[in-house]
Amino acid sequence: MSIDEIVQRIGAHSFPPVDNGFTVDPDTDYDGVPDHERTDWRVRTLALRDLIRQGRKDIAPLVDLLEHDNPHVRQVTTMGLGPLRAERAVGPLENRLRHDPEPVVRAHAAIALGQIGVPSDAVAHHAETEDHPDVRHQCMVARSRIERGRPVEPAVAEQFATLDPSTFGRVRDGDFAPDFVLDDTEGRSWRLSDVLGEKTVVLLWVFADWCPVCHKEFHELIRRKDRFRALDVEVATLECHDRYRGRVMTGKEIRPPYWFADKLPGKHPLDPYPDEIWWPHLVDRAASVGLRYGIDPWQFAVHSEWVNRPSTVIIDPEGIVRLAYVGTYWGDRPSIGQILDMIETGTYNVDPPPPRRGPH
Repeated sequence: MSIDEIVQRIGAHSFPPVDNGFTVDPDTDYDGVPDHERTDWRVRTLALRDLIRQGRKDIAPLVDLLEHDNPHVRQVTTMGLGPLRAERAVGPLENRLRHDPEPVVRAHAAIALGQIGVPSDAVAHHAETEDHPDVRHQCMVARSRIERGRPVEPAVAEQFATLDPSTFGRVRDGDFAPDFVLDDTEGRSWRLSDVLGEKTVVLLWVFADWCPVCHKEFHELIRRKDRFRALDVEVATLECHDRYRGRVMTGKEIRPPYWFADKLPGKHPLDPYPDEIWWPHLVDRAASVGLRYGIDPWQFAVHSEWVNRPSTVIIDPEGIVRLAYVGTYWGDRPSIGQILDMIETGTYNVDPPPPRRGPH
């Protein structure tokens, strides 16, 4: 598909609005995307794949798209330039970070600069001065990985470029769980089928390190370790980012000054990590596994970054999905206590919470 065709496909799609850092359902004015049939994620995912394919041949047309009038075109383009490690795009990305009117574009420009890994005055400056706290956070993370010499791994672009829509799906209760292999944040391989046959498996897709709900889940997993072990349950968390971003989530890199630091026990949300994380945190690059399970990656704008739906999948030892819960907004997910109770009782159902009214 040509660059013009990719841009036309993005421009022809009606994406939901973003307000105050959150996707807003256009029909209800509530935070989130309650309609599971919306294809925003698919348009964005395939545009990203096709832009990366084009960029591997010639990066110049992608750099030109950073000046496009459509903010969705600019955002998807920034998301592709990072995995391509397009050093030629550093100056134009810095310009987006400095001047783009859309926080979600500025945030993804910062992410891309960190992935490229070239020293950037814009990243360093905006890590201190950016008005939008979520964009400032992305600048801090980008500055950290640049200083540590941790550009994005080539496998991310490769996995984006090879995405196949025929493999996209959504698991439902009663389905056999698709097998997969992913690396954890230490580079160790984890295969689902190696665990099935003996244990119940819980898969939890999390947003990112800036998510207080995700850290609350991590703290609950730590606190309830003995109960998971008593029920013979294997847990794996998954994050649709590159390895460095996954390591930030598990406390193995930068310790950002989170706004929610006082909402969790300890002086910092990362205080118990990484030593007390007893489960594998898996790096789902390009959401290659999430796309098979139906978590709809890059469906939500949350804290000015496009991310997946929060999702919980419980799989019995025979490989049958007992619960496939795909959330409709950032806080829509079963609690860790509910997950344990379902496994212990064998009753797998969750009443969805009411829609979340945002500050709109």
